[in-house]
Amino acid sequence: MSPTDASANAGTALVTDTGTTSPTARESRIGPAADASADSEDTLDLHLPDEFVALFAEDTGADGRRSLGTTATATATTGQVSASATSAATVEGHGPGPRPATCAPETPPAFTAPNPDDLLGDVADWGPVSTPAGALHLVPVRVERDLPIISRWMNDPAVTAFWGLAGPENAIEEHLRSQLLGDGRSVPCMGLLEGTPMSYWEIYRADLDPLARHYPARPHDTGVHLLIGGMSDRGRGLGGTLLRAVADLALDKRPACARVVAEPDIRNTPSVAAFLTAGFRFSAEIDLPAKRAALMIRDRSLRHLL
Repeated sequence: MSPTDASANAGTALVTDTGTTSPTARESRIGPAADASADSEDTLDLHLPDEFVALFAEDTGADGRRSLGTTATATATTGQVSASATSAATVEGHGPGPRPATCAPETPPAFTAPNPDDLLGDVADWGPVSTPAGALHLVPVRVERDLPIISRWMNDPAVTAFWGLAGPENAIEEHLRSQLLGDGRSVPCMGLLEGTPMSYWEIYRADLDPLARHYPARPHDTGVHLLIGGMSDRGRGLGGTLLRAVADLALDKRPACARVVAEPDIRNTPSVAAFLTAGFRFSAEIDLPAKRAALMIRDRSLRHLL
């Protein structure tokens, strides 16, 4: 999983420590557990009384067949009904331990095929948004174009403590491609401010993320991770400004989404402050696999008040 962490108005980077809560730093946060997508079939044999079997035989149609619905078949000669139900498991992610029942997403959607447009509303088409700092445009990452600059940012000592992705370019490339080649639950983006690349973002379905095991997720919760890359862009208050703009953009472009969430490290005071400045509210402290985090939430219903 990728915990969100941001820092603004201080010497530390506005970052998101996304690599440290997965079983390995390179493991995709967005992929389902190894056996989670397998269908399970349960068969229940019900022994019926002879009277029912007799009625069944009398009511058989002219073609010699009778339908008892889509999930059950009846056999008159043996007096048994074999009921078979198939359900697609939707336990997302590779996080350790079972999913707590109280923290499971409510009615999580089942996936039969990748469909990115249905998961985040096509972030590529969200378009630029005006901010007090200038026009911000989220552009989905192109590895061939963006890997060198993202790699440089991830290897900044102020960043690596939270993201855990410092290392050779091929490791960072794997982190990016795991999202780009996934099912659309997470979209890595470059943030262009007035046309200049200056930040890295991950917009993701928090309700389908391993994060959902650790808080009472709601359908269509949208998560955000932010890294402000350049040293010259840090410590200027840009974090709160850009987070507010992107959170509101997500709410505008995703009508089904009622909340934007983030989970900065509770020790990173500048990060929590940036989210508060952006109109997020502190909801709770939560224990994640690699840190204790502050669950930050920006509610659609409160967006014009905070």
